[in-house]
Amino acid sequence: FLLLQPAVSVGNVGQLAIDLVISTLDMTKVGYFYTDCLVPMVGNNPYATAEENSMELSINAEVYSLPSKKLVVLQIRSPFIKNKYRPFCETLLSWVKSSKCARVVLLSSSHAYQRDDEQLLGTPLRYLLTPDLEKAVGGRMKELNWKEMEKVAAYPGISNTDKVLHIPGGGITKLLFTESCSEGIQMAVLLKFCSEGDNIPDAFVLVNYLNEWLQLIKSEVSTSNNSTDPSSQWKIPSSWRLLFGNGLPPALF
Repeated sequence: FLLLQPAVSVGNVGQLAIDLVISTLDMTKVGYFYTDCLVPMVGNNPYATAEENSMELSINAEVYSLPSKKLVVLQIRSPFIKNKYRPFCETLLSWVKSSKCARVVLLSSSHAYQRDDEQLLGTPLRYLLTPDLEKAVGGRMKELNWKEMEKVAAYPGISNTDKVLHIPGGGITKLLFTESCSEGIQMAVLLKFCSEGDNIPDAFVLVNYLNEWLQLIKSEVSTSNNSTDPSSQWKIPSSWRLLFGNGLPPALF
C-alpha cells in the first residue's frame, strides 16, 4: 500500500489536504497511531455526514484505508510536543517497514517569506524524492514538469558553494525525509510555499498537485470555459465549518 500523511507545518496545509482526500474518497477508519509525541486531543468525528456518526470520537493520530486504491492515510490532528520530532520519526519509519508500505508520500508546506531568489520564480509547489524512489518515478516528475525543491546556500552572503536542504516551517519534513533517504525508504515530499491565514485555497492547490501524479480522483473539466474548477471535485468535510471557531455570540451586543 501507499502511505499518505501530513507534516504538521505552516498553515496546516498538509493536514487540510489530507482531510479532503479522506472525505472525498470516503475512507474507512481502521485504527489509531498511538504515540506520546503529539499533544493529546479528542473530538467528534470530523467527517460526520449525519447525526448518527457525528458522535464517534476521533483522536490526534488516526489511520484510514481504501483497499481498492491500495491507499492508507495517516491523519495527524495536533502539534508535536517539544523535542519529540525524532522519536516520532523513528516510530513512524519502523511502522512503515514492519507494515511493508510500498511508498510514503508526505504533504507539507514551508514559509513563503523565507524563499531565496530562485524559489521566488514560477510555481509555489515543490517536490523531493528519496534516491530509492527517484529511480522509480523520477521520469514521471519530469513529464509532469514538476520543480524539485532547491537546496539553498548554507551561509548566504558568505559562501554559495555549500548547499543544504532548508524547509523553514516544515515541521518534521526535513528530518523524516533525510531519515528515509538513509534507511532506503521510498518517500516523496510534496510541499507548497505559503503563509499563515486562511489556508483552504493552499490545501486545494496541494491536493490537486498530488492528484496530478497519483490520480486519486478523475479531473472534471467544466464545459463553460474548459477549465478545471478544483474545488468542485473535492468533498469538504463537515468539520471545516468550524475552522475559525464559532461566530460571535449575539449576547455580546
